[in-house]
Amino acid sequence: MTDVSVVGCGNMGGALIEGLARDGRHEVVGCDVDPDALAAVEPYCRTTDDLAVATDAPVVVLAVKPDAVPELLAALDLAPETALVTLAAGVDRSYVAAHADATVVRVMPNLAARSGQMAAAVAWDQPDERVAAMLDAVGEFVVIDESLMDAATALNGSRPAFVFYLLRAMKEAAAAEGLGDDAPQRLPARPLRGAAQPHHRADEHRA
Repeated sequence: MTDVSVVGCGNMGGALIEGLARDGRHEVVGCDVDPDALAAVEPYCRTTDDLAVATDAPVVVLAVKPDAVPELLAALDLAPETALVTLAAGVDRSYVAAHADATVVRVMPNLAARSGQMAAAVAWDQPDERVAAMLDAVGEFVVIDESLMDAATALNGSRPAFVFYLLRAMKEAAAAEGLGDDAPQRLPARPLRGAAQPHHRADEHRA
């Protein structure tokens, strides 16, 4: 049996699938109605466009946009013991639980799942070891009250995009200054990685 199914193989679903594949400890199936989305994740998992096949797993991840959640929930047929993980921003667990016979966990991940460096925010009633194992495979997570999920979305879900923009700008500036091919790729990233380490103190480099 597949132990994780990801319904929705777009940016976030694809990043999660790729990260789980790199970790190698989960059997994953990706489900989407878009052939191009399935083709993109085919190197990393078994793929299907059949929702019934995708939901035959102990952990089912809904990696779809918020406006697609109602229609998808109406089509789901889950066992009560299934862990249903929703990644949809702004969709409360109470809404999902009212439309699905499963244990509902809400997660705000980010695209760093692809490289195993994700930090996720999780809201659940009780810890679920299956979901915890999946998240640990692609990074780490913190448990928060669901009332704080919007703040976590701004902090965690959106912030990597700003870092990507910053890195691109730094690389372009370095290339414009004539630093060659290798330096613009390597010099900006390493300091950011070091600054992000938990032991780093922001005041260490003050004048």
